[in-house]
Amino acid sequence: MSTYLLVHGAWHDGRCWDRTAPLLEAAGHRVFRPSLTGYGDKAHLFGPEVGLDTHVEDVVRLIKDEDLTDVVLVGHSYAGLVISSAANEVPERIAHLVYLDAMVPEHGETAVDAQPVTQRLIDAAASTDTPWRIPPLPELPPPFGLFGVTDPADQEWLRGMLSDHPVLCLRQPARLDNPGLREVPRTHVHCVGAAPEGIVRRPVPALQPNGTPSRVRELPTGHDCMITMPVELSELLLEASG
Repeated sequence: MSTYLLVHGAWHDGRCWDRTAPLLEAAGHRVFRPSLTGYGDKAHLFGPEVGLDTHVEDVVRLIKDEDLTDVVLVGHSYAGLVISSAANEVPERIAHLVYLDAMVPEHGETAVDAQPVTQRLIDAAASTDTPWRIPPLPELPPPFGLFGVTDPADQEWLRGMLSDHPVLCLRQPARLDNPGLREVPRTHVHCVGAAPEGIVRRPVPALQPNGTPSRVRELPTGHDCMITMPVELSELLLEASG
């Protein structure tokens, strides 16, 4: 049995894993899918002081409070920064990192460094009465949809969980200075369906930080693959725990 900790990206909450988590559990694994501070059941904690460090603390606290070990830590989108810094705090408890169509930072980098288009979102927020909060990205015409979700029923369900994202999350740097972090194996899952203009993906180096060949998998769908392709995603996640 493995322990999966699934970390949602910006604007989402833990409910986005509702279709994927049961498949991992059915395979005999333990699954945690928390909402980060400011989202879902923690929406009342949303504020300008919530940042990347807050979300890293959320994940690390859960790991320690539940005394989790051999964790397959999965981060979607923005949460690539979250899982990187969280693993930096407790690398001895992490069995595998999965970057799910995610930002992959270097030490000291912010979300803007990892995905420069996010600066546009910060700039747009700065001209409003609430410059510390960024509303969810709008739905786009097909084939882009809402975070890559194009089915109308799925879009309606997704809209019900989306909420604003704190600017500080995009400005605080990731910390990856623990030598133990380099030993944690990684898998990169890329969603290779249609992507909006301006979204860039850094090339994955041929070797992981631990010196082994990089593991890159692809899903032919949009960004929110846990909604559009949960079966195929679960298969890739089960492979990561093997």
